[in-house]
Amino acid sequence: MGATAAGAALATFKFPAPAIAQSAPFKLGLLTVKTGPLAQGGIQMEQGVVTYLKEKNYTFAGRKVEFISADTGGNPAGTKTKAQELVERDKVDAILGPLAAFELLAITDYIKEQKTPMLSLAGAEDMTQRRPNPYFLRPSATSAQAMHPMADFAAKELKLKRIITVSEDFAFGHEQMGGFQQTFEAAGGKIVNKIWPPLVTPDYTPFVAQIADCDGVCQGFAGSNPLRFMKTYAAAGLKYPVVTGETGGDDALMRSFGDEAIGMYSSCPYTLDYGNDSNKRFVAAMQKDYSVDPGFYAAGLYVAAQVVDAGLQAAGGKADDKEAFVKALRAVELKDTPRGPIKFDHLGNVVGNFFIRRVEKANGKLVNKTVKTYENVSQFWNYDEKDFLAKPVYSRNYPPLKS
Repeated sequence: MGATAAGAALATFKFPAPAIAQSAPFKLGLLTVKTGPLAQGGIQMEQGVVTYLKEKNYTFAGRKVEFISADTGGNPAGTKTKAQELVERDKVDAILGPLAAFELLAITDYIKEQKTPMLSLAGAEDMTQRRPNPYFLRPSATSAQAMHPMADFAAKELKLKRIITVSEDFAFGHEQMGGFQQTFEAAGGKIVNKIWPPLVTPDYTPFVAQIADCDGVCQGFAGSNPLRFMKTYAAAGLKYPVVTGETGGDDALMRSFGDEAIGMYSSCPYTLDYGNDSNKRFVAAMQKDYSVDPGFYAAGLYVAAQVVDAGLQAAGGKADDKEAFVKALRAVELKDTPRGPIKFDHLGNVVGNFFIRRVEKANGKLVNKTVKTYENVSQFWNYDEKDFLAKPVYSRNYPPLKS
């Protein structure tokens, strides 16, 4: 009995609770969209995560990763329900996603209350600006982060002067167009009109009919909607140059676009033709496993998984101390991701490359060709942070239409 007691004491000494906890699976949840107009991007989100998990043999910092994917249905109520299931039933250590800004806004208070680290693709500006959530990181971009350099390029290099903006009538669209307007007008341009089709629009003809008296169009559609808008735009015989952000010219859409997209410029934190080793591995794996070219949605979630992996390694494989784990995540700096080097600002938003691309036809297929790279782009562009935050968040009516 004495020997047994001594053995038990030795076992307790050799294998303390933290070591046992560390050997347990790391539970990684995903909130994505697999149905509705945003499903094309949501499916690529899951593919991006799985691609990274396969590359790492489903192991982060010596711990096996248990991956749980949840379909939100692309609506706030569904997102809240699925977030609660991941946190309370599945006991996840971190959440990736959701996709849409309105989904993210529906769960931010809950995530904060539960102290669950979340790395989202959604661009809702104030999550890393005026109402920061200490458990939130964004390794993708705010809604307007790609539009600031796009507007700069449109004004200074495309020499456009009068632009009409058109985007879905929801938070992501509002914030994209607000960022574009502010930077375009600061560079001497003018927004002639702002057009807001509903997210679910069966026919864009009535909205395209409003496009006139301009020398360019900025569209901010997401999911599969860019395809239908651009086909309607071309069918109307419009020839104004078109510029867009990360979703409107996504690489994954190129196989579905027709010649109507040729000449369109987009700004994105990821581009298929980026030539570093990480991107080459990523693209090859996506093509092998899914027979698709990855775009912003897949790359954004691949990078998010990279950040979780690096953060868990920095935390010594421990995620039970959520404050320490989030601190480790926010301190992550990566040199080799599919979008190039990234780091986070003090509010948890990414700083990294944004690529200006032009749609061209090469060997019979449409491709985005990178024509300019803006490096170290922050969510505040080149504005003073305090001045930026003193103004209202970008919205449907801010900045106001001056014409």
